Amino acid sequence: MQSALESPSTRPYLLRAMYEWCVDSGFTPYVAVMADDTVQVPREYIKDGQVVLNIGPDASNGLLIGNELIEFKARFAGVVREILVPIDRVMAIYARENGQGMAFPAAPAADKKPRAATPVAPASEDAPPEPPTTPPGGKRPVLTRIK
Repeated sequence: MQSALESPSTRPYLLRAMYEWCVDSGFTPYVAVMADDTVQVPREYIKDGQVVLNIGPDASNGLLIGNELIEFKARFAGVVREILVPIDRVMAIYARENGQGMAFPAAPAADKKPRAATPVAPASEDAPPEPPTTPPGGKRPVLTRIK
């Protein structure tokens, strides 16, 4: 429970709003995540302590952007994996197609214990396709600050 002096973070609300904007505009929402021990993602996709995840409806299944955690299932190399990302580990959300989005200030290093991996059911025919690892054209997306 939050005290009267401690206000809730705006980050989850902004993430949900940017996600909705991307989807409504026909764009593919990506999140850039600081991948530490509190993040449950396939470790082989982490580069320089970061990972970029496609959270679009075509690439994620059961997406929930809560106030504390983003959770969903996605295919990586044909295998369905459960993804858990604490909200404070999200560094940015942006549209793959044009790079427009929102960056967030770095959160202090997490002092939480690592999460145990949760077993995931085998891949099924109706699971979403594997998210792309690089954007089209091989260029890194550019973030644009929206005021």
